[in-house]
Amino acid sequence: MPKSATDVMHEIIFSAVVDAMGALKAASGGVPNALLRDINAIHANATFADLPRELQATVTASVRAGFNRLLKEGFVVTPSQGQPIPPRPPRPPAAPAPSARTPRPTRPPARKPGPSRPR
Repeated sequence: MPKSATDVMHEIIFSAVVDAMGALKAASGGVPNALLRDINAIHANATFADLPRELQATVTASVRAGFNRLLKEGFVVTPSQGQPIPPRPPRPPAAPAPSARTPRPTRPPARKPGPSRPR
């Protein structure tokens, strides 16, 4: 049974994170303070150039491996220099959903026969 795109992406990202941790350990040279410094240097505003060279190489390799894996699994990945994906044709307007309760025609209330009044 083929894997879903979610499962494949989960495996790709997990593999990339594990590889990145190994690259951080290798970049620190086994020195705990250097490893801690490198980890603390990674934050929301960090750029790719701010990462250690070993980590940059690992991220690049992980991205390539991820795209190759997606292609191997049969998913479509368009190259950035390729032709853009054609837009989808517009959907026809949807018919209004039938109401759960259809209104009945209104009638004046029926008169009750009562005692006749003298005129």
